[in-house]
Amino acid sequence: MNLPTPLSTPPSFSTALAEPFQPIGIQVSDEQKLELLEYWFSIKKRKWAILGFAAACAVVAGAISFAVTPVYQGVSTVQIEPGQSKLVSFEDVYGGAIQAKEHYQTQIEILKSREVAERTAKALKLWDNPEYAPDEHADGLVAKLKTMMGLGALQPPTEDDYLRGATKQLQDNISIEPVRLSQLVKVNVESTDPALAAKLANALAENYILNDRLAKFQVSQQASKFLQEQLGDLGEKLRESEQALQTYRQSKGIVSLGGSAQTLAGQQVGGTNEQLVAAQARRLQLETVYQQVARASKEQYGGISWIMRDTSVLGAQARVTELTQKLAQQSQTLGARNNLVLQTQAELQAAQSSLRSLQAAVVDSLTREYQAALATEKSLERALSSARSGVAEVNKEEFQLAVLEREVQTNRELYDMFMSRAKETNLAGEVQAAIARIVDPAVRPEAPIKPKKRQLILVALVLALFAGAVVSVLLDKLDNTLKSGEDAEARLRLPLLTALPAIDEHNHEQMARLFIEEPNSQHAEAIRTARTGVLLSSLDQAHKCILVTSSIPGEGKTTLAINLALAHAQTKRTLLLDADMRRPQIGRRLGLNANAKGLSNLVSGQSTLAECLHTVADSPLLVMPVGDLPPNPLELILSDQFKIELALLMQQFEIVMIDSPPVELVSEALVLAPLATSTILVAKAMSTPTPLVRKSIARLQRAGANMLGVVLNQLDLTKASTYHGQHYGAADYGYNYGADAYRGAGYSSAEARSISSRS
Repeated sequence: MNLPTPLSTPPSFSTALAEPFQPIGIQVSDEQKLELLEYWFSIKKRKWAILGFAAACAVVAGAISFAVTPVYQGVSTVQIEPGQSKLVSFEDVYGGAIQAKEHYQTQIEILKSREVAERTAKALKLWDNPEYAPDEHADGLVAKLKTMMGLGALQPPTEDDYLRGATKQLQDNISIEPVRLSQLVKVNVESTDPALAAKLANALAENYILNDRLAKFQVSQQASKFLQEQLGDLGEKLRESEQALQTYRQSKGIVSLGGSAQTLAGQQVGGTNEQLVAAQARRLQLETVYQQVARASKEQYGGISWIMRDTSVLGAQARVTELTQKLAQQSQTLGARNNLVLQTQAELQAAQSSLRSLQAAVVDSLTREYQAALATEKSLERALSSARSGVAEVNKEEFQLAVLEREVQTNRELYDMFMSRAKETNLAGEVQAAIARIVDPAVRPEAPIKPKKRQLILVALVLALFAGAVVSVLLDKLDNTLKSGEDAEARLRLPLLTALPAIDEHNHEQMARLFIEEPNSQHAEAIRTARTGVLLSSLDQAHKCILVTSSIPGEGKTTLAINLALAHAQTKRTLLLDADMRRPQIGRRLGLNANAKGLSNLVSGQSTLAECLHTVADSPLLVMPVGDLPPNPLELILSDQFKIELALLMQQFEIVMIDSPPVELVSEALVLAPLATSTILVAKAMSTPTPLVRKSIARLQRAGANMLGVVLNQLDLTKASTYHGQHYGAADYGYNYGADAYRGAGYSSAEARSISSRS
C-alpha cells in the first residue's frame, strides 16, 4: 500500500529570519569586464611609451623647478582681540557692538587692505629694494612708443608712482591664514629674500595695529568735535526754553508748581458739586411737602405727617386729645351744664385754637424753608458753573505750562547726555586699547616654500602617467578594428575559427602553398584549427560547400580558401572553386595556365567537367579556376545552370571550397551564400573596421547565409599578446606538431618525419 506523500510545509517566518544575511554585491557584466580588461591591456601594451613620457615630464618639471628663483615666506602670528577693551562706554561712537565672527572677518580683510600695505611700503621704502624696484625698461619702452607716435615723452615717475607700484606688488605677495578655532591669524609675506620676507611680515602686523590706533584716534577726534558743536546748540536751546517757561508763568500769574493750581480748582468744583447735590435733595424733599400743604385746607393740616411731626404741634395735639377725653368723661358723669364741663370745654377750645396756630406756624416755616432751599440750589448752580469755567481756564494754562516744562526737561537731558559723552570721548581718545598684538614675530625662513621640487616632480609624473594612460585608451577606443580573437568574438558575436599570424616575408604565391611548404609553421597549425572547425560543423552532412568571403579586398580570403582547401584535401575529396570572376586569383597563385578552362566554361557549356578541373602539385586537391572572364558575372551566377552544376559538384566532392568576391563591393557573395552549406568571413586584424564587418555579416545573414564563423587574418601575435595578455600559437600552449615532437614521443627520426608530413 502506497502512502500519500505529505505536502511540504512552507517555510515559517522564523525560518526565513534564521537565514544568514547576504550582502549585496556589485554585479559586473561580461561586457563590462571585457571593457575593463581592454583598458588594462591598452595601457599595458604602451607601458614603455607611457613611462617614457612620464619620465620626460618629470625631468622637465625638475629642470623647471631648479631653474625657478626660490621664494621664501615670512610668517608673523597676530592675535585679534574679540572685543575692544575700553575704560568707558564707547559703543555709541563706533556704532554699537559687532558680532565676534563678523569682527574677526573684518579684521582679516583690514589686514589685506591697500591702506595697511601702503603704510608698510612707505615705512620701509620698498621701491628702493631691487625686488620692488619699478621696471624702468618698461617705462622707457612706453616713452619711446609715445615719442614715435608724437604723443610726447612721459613725465618722470614720482615717489607716489613708486609707492603705488610697490604697494600693489606687496599686496600680491600677502596672504592671511586664519588659525581654526582660535583668535590667531598668520600674516604670510612672500619674497625672494628670506630676511626681507620676515621683515615685511612683522612690519605689516605692526602697521596693522598702528593703523587701527590712528583710525580710532581720528574717529574719537571727529566724535569729540561733533559733540562740542552739538553742546553749543543744545545749551542755547536750553536757555531759550527756560526763558520761555519763566515768561509764561509770569504772564499768567502762576506761582504754584507741580500742577497745584489745577488741583485746587478741581477741589473747588468737587465741593460745590457736592453742596449742589445736597441742596437739590433738600429742595426736592421740601418741594414734595410744600405741594401737599398747598393742596390741603387748614382743617386738613392734621393729616399731613410733616406738620404733625413738629414737636410743638405734637404737644398741642396731645393737649387737645387729653381735654377731649376729659370732656367726654365729665359730660357722662357731671352733665353738660356743669361748670367743670364748661370749664373743660373752654380749655379744649383754647387748646384747639393753639393747635391750629401752631400748624399754621409750621406751614409758614415750611414755606420759608422751601423758598430758601430753592434759592440755595440756584446759587450753587451758578457757583458750580463759574467754578467749571475757572477749571477749564486753569487746565489750558497748565497744559501750556506742561509743554514748556517738558521742552525744558528734554533740552536739559540732551545737554547733560552730550556733556557726559563729550567727557567720555575725550578720555577714550587719550587711552586706546590695541585691537591686536603680535604673538609670534616672523623669523628668517631657512627653506623656500616655492618651488616645491619634489611635489612638482611627483605631480608632473602622476599627471603624465594619467595623461598617457588616457591617451592610450583613447587611441584604442578610436581604433575600431579587430585586435584579437577574443575581441572579434565579443564584437561580432560569431565563433572564431582561427587566427592566422601575420607573415611579411612571403609573396602571394608562397602564401598560397604555405600549408604544404611549411607544414610545421604557426600558419599551418592555424589552418588545421580552421579545418577542424569546418569538419565538426554539421557532422551528419557528408557533402559540404564552404563559401569564403570578406568585407573588402586585401583581407586574405583567397589565401585562406587555398590553404584551407589544401588542408581538407589531405583527408577528403576536395574541390577549390574560384567564383571571383572579377578579380580571379586562385589560378595565378597556384601556377595554373592562364588559359585554363574553369567555372565560366563549365556553366556556359563550352567545356566538360574534366577539362575544367586541374590538379595542384604535391597535393590531391582539385581546382576549378574562373576560366574565361564573363562580361556579366552576376548573371552567370544567378543562372539555373550554375545552381545545377554546383549541385553536381557537391555530389562528387566531399568538400567544395568557394572563393567569392568581397561582400561590400559586389553582390556575388550574397547570391552564393544561400547556395553554400556554410559561410566563412575573413577579416584582417587591426585593419578592417568592426562596423564594416558587422554590416557584411548582417547582409549575408539577411541573404540566407549560414555563418560558420570568422577567420582573423594577418594577426600580429606579439601585439595581440601585449594587448590581451594572452599567447597564440601551438608552441605557446605546449604543442608542437613538428618531427621533434614525435621523436620525443618515442618514434624514430624517419617515422617522425613521415607522420609530421602526413599531418
